[in-house]
Amino acid sequence: MTIHSTAVIEAGAELGKNVTIGAFSYIDHNVQIGDDCDIGSHVTILRYTSIGKGCRVHAGAVLGDLPQDLAFRNTESYVRIGNNCVIREGVTIHRGTKLGTVTSVGNDCLLMAFSHLAHNVKVENKVIIANGALLAGYVEVGAQAFISGNCLVHQFARIGRLAMMSGGSAVHKDVPPFCTTRSVTLNKVMALNVVGMQRAGISSENRLILKRAFKILYQSNLTVPQALVKLEEEFTSELVREMCEFIKSSQRGICTFVNKGKEE
Repeated sequence: MTIHSTAVIEAGAELGKNVTIGAFSYIDHNVQIGDDCDIGSHVTILRYTSIGKGCRVHAGAVLGDLPQDLAFRNTESYVRIGNNCVIREGVTIHRGTKLGTVTSVGNDCLLMAFSHLAHNVKVENKVIIANGALLAGYVEVGAQAFISGNCLVHQFARIGRLAMMSGGSAVHKDVPPFCTTRSVTLNKVMALNVVGMQRAGISSENRLILKRAFKILYQSNLTVPQALVKLEEEFTSELVREMCEFIKSSQRGICTFVNKGKEE
């Protein structure tokens, strides 16, 4: 274990094996840091925050601060970060807002510089959140999703598994699994996230099935309920079923379609 002489570690903090703490960092009590973590300089990790094994936290990150919610009543709530995550400079992650609730980040995630996770956000495994992306309260992000730079995600919105938000786009509706939003737009899906699916090992056959499903959902002039009926009638694919279940469980509605080349 290597702790810089200027770092402050409060009594009651729990540090695993082979942890490094950089200059001028502050570790509050009731913090747990797993084995083999590297905490950079000027990092602040506040109470009720736990970090898994093998994580790297870069300079200036603030983890576990109070939620920016006027309803917060200084109750005990948590931030939980999984294993092998990289949290870059200036990232902020806030505690849950209600008693016993959690803001969570899964395993193998990359949070780039100055991205923000508000209270009660849930980020699943292998998610990448790029520089300056802002996720409001109660947002949910599915596994292997990619949120590009300066994206805005409204509270309670959901980003599906293997979805991609293109740079500067904003949503207050749900982004279905495997879909890609259009840059600098609001609530607009333009295509499937083909590159992300290839990287995730989804076969060309299954990608073609999803392409057919996407056309029915977004380019058939059917309403969403009509499209769901047609998708469930025509496909037995588990990936299409996943997309349908995501859409049926949406409380905010889903993003609408815009052609890649269409100017608005």
